[in-house]
Amino acid sequence: MSTSVLNHSSSDPASTLQAAQQASTILARASSVSTTFPASLLNTADTPELWADLERMLFACLRTGDDKSAFLCLEKLTERFGPDNEKIMGLRGLYQEAVAPNDEALQEILSDYNKILSENPMNVPIHKRRTALIKSLGRQEQAISNLVDFLDAFPTDVEAWAELSELYFSQGLLPQAIFSLEEAVIMTPNAWNLHARLGELEYLLGLSLDGAEAQKHLMQAVQRFSRSIELCDDHLRGFYGLKLACARLLQKGGSQKGSTTPTISQGKIEKLNALASSKLEALVKERLNGNGSKAGQPELVAAQELLSKSDK
Repeated sequence: MSTSVLNHSSSDPASTLQAAQQASTILARASSVSTTFPASLLNTADTPELWADLERMLFACLRTGDDKSAFLCLEKLTERFGPDNEKIMGLRGLYQEAVAPNDEALQEILSDYNKILSENPMNVPIHKRRTALIKSLGRQEQAISNLVDFLDAFPTDVEAWAELSELYFSQGLLPQAIFSLEEAVIMTPNAWNLHARLGELEYLLGLSLDGAEAQKHLMQAVQRFSRSIELCDDHLRGFYGLKLACARLLQKGGSQKGSTTPTISQGKIEKLNALASSKLEALVKERLNGNGSKAGQPELVAAQELLSKSDK
C-alpha cells in the first residue's frame, strides 16, 4: 500500500478515513508474518515497509475512532519489536492517551511516563509523549519547560524545536518562537514548510511593531516566503504569505529612515507581489478544478478572499 495514503501527519480527514478503512488488509498481512526466531529470518514478507504501514495505520485508526483496530495494530507491532522497544513504548502511550476516559486517567499515564523516565532519562519517545500530554492538559508553561530541558540533552531534534516554536507562539512569545524555528531550519534548510512558517511568524511580529523594526521583520518575512516558494513552486501557503507581506510593505511605502536592515527595493517588492498574485490565481484555479489535493480547502478559500480584496 502506498505510504502517502497512510501518512499519519496528513490533515485531510477523508484520506485518513480511507486509510483506516483498509486496516483489515494491513493487519492480515502482518498476521501472516512469523515473528518467532528463527522462522522470522526466512520470512520474506517481514519488511520495514510492512511495519511502517502498520504504524501509520495505528495513527489513522486512532484519528477516526477505530480503537479496536488501533489496538490490534499496536499488538502486532509489540509482538514484532517487543514491549521494551522505546518506539513501541511511545506508541503504547499514545494509544492509552487516546482511549483515556478522563483527566484522572491521563494523570495516571503521566505518572507512568515520569516513572519510565526516572529509570531511563534517554527514552526520547516517552519524553515527547510526556510533553504532548502535558500540553493537552493545558499546562503550556510546563510543556515549554520540559521541551527546553529536552533540547538541552538533544539539541539536534528538529521536531522538538518546531514544537517549542509553536508552544511559544501559543503564548504570544513571537521572538522566542522565531528563534526556535530558526534552529529547526538550520538543520533542515530545504524544508519549505518551515521557511513559510518562519515567514508567518516574522510577518506577525512585523505587524505588532512600528517603524524600522516593523519593516525589518516584514522584509525578513518576504525573504522567508521567497525561499519557501523557491524550494516548492506550488506551495500555496508560501505564495499567500508572500502576497500578504509584500502588500504590507507596499502599503507602508519605502524604507524607514535610520534603518540599518538590508532592504528590498520597491520595484522588486512590486514584482514579487505580482508574481504571488498570478501564482495564487493559477493554484486556486487548478485545485478547484480537481487537479490538486482537497486537504487544503480552507487555504484555497483564504487565497480566494485575499485575491478578491486585492482586486478592489
